[in-house]
Amino acid sequence: MAHLGIVNIGQAPRADIVAQFAALLPEGTRITLRGCLDGASAAEIKAMAPAAGEDVLYTKLADGSDTHIAKKHAIARAPAVLDKLRADGSEAILFACTGAFPDGLGGPGVVFPSKLLSGLANALLPSGRLGLLVPLPAQVTQLPKKWARPGLEVVAEPLIPSGDEAATEASARRLAAHKPDLVVMDCMSYTERHKAIVRSIVRKPTLLAVTTMARVVRELMG
Repeated sequence: MAHLGIVNIGQAPRADIVAQFAALLPEGTRITLRGCLDGASAAEIKAMAPAAGEDVLYTKLADGSDTHIAKKHAIARAPAVLDKLRADGSEAILFACTGAFPDGLGGPGVVFPSKLLSGLANALLPSGRLGLLVPLPAQVTQLPKKWARPGLEVVAEPLIPSGDEAATEASARRLAAHKPDLVVMDCMSYTERHKAIVRSIVRKPTLLAVTTMARVVRELMG
């Protein structure tokens, strides 16, 4: 039986992420998800809040609530999670965050969505205007730097993944006003429901991180 390990920035369980991968991977694939914040107390998580100027990551806790932490804390806690997933027998491991991480963090067999999404966007849109949807207002200025390259204009709008349909529609309308040529939903917590709304309003090709990564992992796992 194929076995996929998933590193979540927040806490396990994340039934939403597991369900989307299970729907696209070969039937019977075993999926194990572990979180960088598993076992952390509320006080410990509060202390991980980003200071001014620090890279921020959005994620969810086991109770379903939203939180955000400085990226440095995810980097510090990730190696232990990766070790546990390898001990579980995972033949491939997905780092379920679209943020940019150090090259040496993962090791063999670890898939980082940021690198794959960036490569795909480069191939699909050599030049033009790239539209991003990002979870937090603070990321509107942070994350476009990750995508910047000559010939590409990057615009971004915030959309909290836990928001309702009206919030998704409002974010999509704001993004549509920028007239992007391609849209990337730059967070693993966005779902196909979000994508359907965004695409119906922006009316441009739209890459959803979680399903794009599931299809890549399927290729790797046969």
